[in-house]
Amino acid sequence: QVQLVESGGGLVQPGGSLRLSCAASGFTFSRIAMGWVRQAPGKGLEWVAAIRDDGGNTVYTDSVKGRFTISRDNAKNTVFLQMSSLEVDDTAVYYCVKYWGIFIPVKRDDYDARGQGTQVTVSS
Repeated sequence: QVQLVESGGGLVQPGGSLRLSCAASGFTFSRIAMGWVRQAPGKGLEWVAAIRDDGGNTVYTDSVKGRFTISRDNAKNTVFLQMSSLEVDDTAVYYCVKYWGIFIPVKRDDYDARGQGTQVTVSS
């Protein structure tokens, strides 16, 4: 049974940083691309970042490039999202997602599992 458990969310001031973690189980983590999506209040899901199975390729949505970094520790079955220079518009519930295979799909929202989410609030 696939499980994705996010943690690390919270309240932070604009310009601050947070590191999200996602602990994965129930599948061969080291052979699966992973990602993050988010949902801002009153809006739909937005894809944020993705990383291939071995960490050798990462991609980001334009609005977070240069501010967010996705990484993974295959020994600990964990994927991370380091968020810096946070903006009010980054406020959202952040979800960890699991893709179907080793590569990041062209259709970034083509994932087959999503965690329960962690709230990130950026406010002064």
